[in-house]
Amino acid sequence: MKKMFLPLLVPTLLGVSACTPSNDSASQNPTAEKALSAASNFDSVYNSISDSDIREPLKILSSDEFEGRLPTTEGEKKTIDYLVSEFTKAGLKPGNGDSFLQKVALMEITASSDMTMTIGDNNFVYKEDMVASSKREQAAVSLEESELVFVGYGVNAPEYDWNDYEGLDVKGKTVVMLINDPGFENPDSGKFQGTTMTYYGRWSYKYEEASRQGAAGAIIVHETAPASYGWSVVANSWSGPQYGLVSADKGASRVAVEGWLTLDAAKKVFADAGLDFDTEKANAMKGPYNKAMDLKASVTVKNTFKKSESNNVIATLPGAKFPDEHIIYTAHWDHLGKDESKEGDQIYNGAHDNATGTAAMLAMAKAYSALSPAPKRSVSFLVVTAEEQGLLGSKFYASNPVIPIENTVANINMDAMNVLGKTKNVAVVGMGKSEMEDYLQDAAVKQGRTLTQEDRPEAGYYYRSDHFSFAKQGVPALYAEGGNEPADEETAKYRKRMNVIVTGCYHQVCDQYRDDWDLSGIVQDTQMLFDVGVNVANADAWPKWNEASEFQRQN
Repeated sequence: MKKMFLPLLVPTLLGVSACTPSNDSASQNPTAEKALSAASNFDSVYNSISDSDIREPLKILSSDEFEGRLPTTEGEKKTIDYLVSEFTKAGLKPGNGDSFLQKVALMEITASSDMTMTIGDNNFVYKEDMVASSKREQAAVSLEESELVFVGYGVNAPEYDWNDYEGLDVKGKTVVMLINDPGFENPDSGKFQGTTMTYYGRWSYKYEEASRQGAAGAIIVHETAPASYGWSVVANSWSGPQYGLVSADKGASRVAVEGWLTLDAAKKVFADAGLDFDTEKANAMKGPYNKAMDLKASVTVKNTFKKSESNNVIATLPGAKFPDEHIIYTAHWDHLGKDESKEGDQIYNGAHDNATGTAAMLAMAKAYSALSPAPKRSVSFLVVTAEEQGLLGSKFYASNPVIPIENTVANINMDAMNVLGKTKNVAVVGMGKSEMEDYLQDAAVKQGRTLTQEDRPEAGYYYRSDHFSFAKQGVPALYAEGGNEPADEETAKYRKRMNVIVTGCYHQVCDQYRDDWDLSGIVQDTQMLFDVGVNVANADAWPKWNEASEFQRQN
């Protein structure tokens, strides 16, 4: 996931339902009919969630002993052994039959840097002008004189009455498309959600849709503002080893080549096609749009492969009345491992990202197991692998669910939690997507806090953490945590001092546990998300998506 180190962005919880228990009053106002906790000791359990419950596992998981928690290494073995031990101590049951583990088969594909992309008379240089890769398990994958077609934003969104592929056959062709969605640079048009990115603006969606359309290749034009990151991020992130899930068809259902062009390179291509890039982009903003470019592209991607196996960890507290219905909490246990080529500190400890969320999950599990009686519905804790490689652990789980998707009520995600002290606000990523925010609102008000939208919603952070894998399956998913308004002056001073220390530590060896971290913000958010989950687990009706959301339950 591409996220900032500081907790300025927040997760959202999405609600679902079509096949779920409901009644008219609950449908009109889900909080009006939701049951309060049936546990007589809820308040004491809520208040018992403490700094020490979180600090001890946080310190252990981010210690050098765990070697940066890279999947498939000794660091993974130590991590999953520790998690299984802690869930067992908390009294939870194995979530996958008689096992706490779910095996996840991974495929590492590395493309050789020895490649050139030819379009018309232009020879584009790898990482300088373009990057290209392939998800297909083949030693060499090529585009050979593949016809180029500009498909606007590459979007097929029936709910927005928008299809850039309408009436178009792109089989064997290479589609060229813009990043983000049509609302970003034309917010007054009323199209999509204005400057707030929808799923249709994400690069991952664009490659997936091009694959569904049968294209041979898919190329995205990079622009810094609508992408929310510079070209260096593309060049570095899409080169070197790329991880994916092992697929039955060995990637055959994906486009052969997935690539990016710099803006300057793209303008040259459009000019060679007799087109003006800015004019074509303006046309693409107005409505569904495509145009043949009368140019051909060629590139060969040479791949090497390595298969490996990792693990998701899942533990369950069975529900007292509806044990087959589950609320699932997620966090990712993995980080980046170690780099033995570095001098000095070689271990990427990943204390903030995401030993914080994993430690909070263990505290949450301990709290749930102390409730008497247990919630009506089951509560499961899914600690996933390979988030840093592209949400792979959660993606695998969502495609191979231990708990059937139709029995999964909602998902609550915990990632890179707040180490900067208590806050007055709760940042909600993807605000307005579901009724889960009604539960969040109640829990926040209890703490004297208000809900606010995350910073920079145009960056599409809702689509960059593990809850997204559930949302794509129609399961409501919440990702929310401490915002940027300190609770008091003392916290503001601490926050300013700690920001100086931790700024720039995202995905660096300096993301380490610190004894002077104020974990009261994590305690605050853990209590809040505990409150949300308990009330969803005891509610009369399942929460639903809002009508404007691009995610809806299909069954």
